[in-house]
Order: sequence, then structure tokens, then C-alpha cells
Amino acid sequence: MTTLLALDTATEACSVALLHDGKVTSHYEVIPRQHAQKLLPMIKQLLADSGVALSAVDAIAFGRGPGAFTGVRIAIGVVQGLAFALERPVLPVSNLAALAQGALRQHGVQQVAAAIDARMDEVYWGCYQAHDGEMRLLDQERVIAPERVLLPEGGQWFGAGTGWGYGERLGVQVERCDAQALPHALDILSLAGHAWARGEAVVAEQAQPVYLRDNVATPKAR
Repeated sequence: MTTLLALDTATEACSVALLHDGKVTSHYEVIPRQHAQKLLPMIKQLLADSGVALSAVDAIAFGRGPGAFTGVRIAIGVVQGLAFALERPVLPVSNLAALAQGALRQHGVQQVAAAIDARMDEVYWGCYQAHDGEMRLLDQERVIAPERVLLPEGGQWFGAGTGWGYGERLGVQVERCDAQALPHALDILSLAGHAWARGEAVVAEQAQPVYLRDNVATPKAR
């Protein structure tokens, strides 16, 4: 039986989740700027509560971004440290995809426009459609001004993520939205399970962040 550990620190939320013997457990907290202090203790507590040794983990999944640059780097550092020590593979998962998967889990929606506030007057944007319980990307993820976002044609769309806080500035309309939604390790775990079944795990060296924005240090030119 596969044992997968998932973690995420890419936004204000910090979360961990575990699949073991077919049972899923998780812990989730919204703790801005405390991820570095809280993540490892959360993992340790989750494993202890589940009676699972870290050495029993077959692979480690993580939110690889887009999201807060510091948060994504924290996840990468912890994942690589654990994966190298355990000699285990990793499963990178998009945080936008995790938002979409969370909307599927919580609301049963089949098409989700995921948006994370990217600051600098932009949003991280991706549109997803459910296939056999897995949210899959349509087109590509991007960082873009709110006014320039687009939805694929057809069907009803649900908006998920802090990017929807831009409200009417977003150039599209959806049936419903949850502008408070943050990625959850539960949904990273779910997406990682599909990836694991397809043999998509990679070595620890390939645990790399995805920022979408090329220049992360210089303010956008006016």
C-alpha cells in the first residue's frame, strides 16, 4: 500500500497531509510568516498521530508554486532535505491545480478558474477541468493583469482563490466564486496520487519552484 506525504507553504496557509493504508489525514493552518517554524513540527505531529514512521513514506508531494516566493522556497527546502535523506522521489504539484482540486472536493464543480493574488497588480491564473476526479489544466498557467484574464469557451465556471479579490477588475464572469480559498495539502495529495499512479515522480534534484514571473525582485515597469 502506497504511503504519500504532501505539504504546502505557497500562500498564507501551511498544511500537511498523509495517505497511508488508504486513509487520509491532514493538518491545515493559516499562519502567515510562520511556515518556516511550523512546517516540520506539523509533519512530525501528523506522522505521530497516524502512527507512521517517516521512513515508511514512498514519495513526498509539495506545492511547487505559483505563490509567495519565500513560501515556495520553504517547501522546496524541506522537501529536498527529506527526500535526499530518505532517498525517496518527489511529486511537484501546481498550487493553482490544488485550488481547482479543492473546489472539486468542496463544491463538486467541474470547471474552475483558479487565481492567486500575485501582488504587483497581477494574478496567477489557470483554468482547470475535471477528468475522472482529477483537475487538469486547460491551456497554460500564467501571471497576468486582472483585466486580461480569459476563460475557455463552454460550460459553467467556478472561481477559486485570492485573485478573485480583484472583483470587477477581472475581465471575466463566473457562476460562483470563493475568493478566500487557499491551497490545501489534501488536494495536493489527491493530485499527487494520480501523478504517482502514472509514474510521474521525479528525483529530489528536480524539486524546483515555479514562479511564473521571470523577474521576482524588480517592480513591474509602468
